[in-house]
Amino acid sequence: MTTPPFEPFTQADVDTVTRQLGRPARDVVGIAARCVCGKPTVVSTQPRLGDGTPFPTLYYLCHPAATSAISELEANGVMAEMSVLLEDDDIAAQYLAAHQAYLADRESIASVDEIEGISAGGMPTRIKCLHALAGHALAAGPGVNPIGDLALERAAWSPQVCECV
Repeated sequence: MTTPPFEPFTQADVDTVTRQLGRPARDVVGIAARCVCGKPTVVSTQPRLGDGTPFPTLYYLCHPAATSAISELEANGVMAEMSVLLEDDDIAAQYLAAHQAYLADRESIASVDEIEGISAGGMPTRIKCLHALAGHALAAGPGVNPIGDLALERAAWSPQVCECV
């Protein structure tokens, strides 16, 4: 297996993610997506943290404007609205493929028995966290995670416009 093609990261990136999250960035393996200005938008984290804790969320949305826009969608009930989309066999199949791609990406970094088969955001059968799904969509690119793509389309934030401070 090969590791997903993360952007190289620097200590400045880790410092930026720490500021973005308001807590220390943990066990960074790469920057999976960047703002057009170059600052981190999605950070990738080891599947097992340094303290031994399993951590299933490989792609973690860290950009404050993106996080806020996705939080607004969640607060407005968009997850329930999008959950209905999984009744469509084609979308459900695409979502399952996104789940499998996510697992393959994480497995290429490390295998962690406690989270085997568990991806993020509720994949493959429900929609639990749009932040995780949008982070995956930004990291993997358009067309991989249909729900993450849709969340990004609906968000009052664009990866094409810098809102960094």
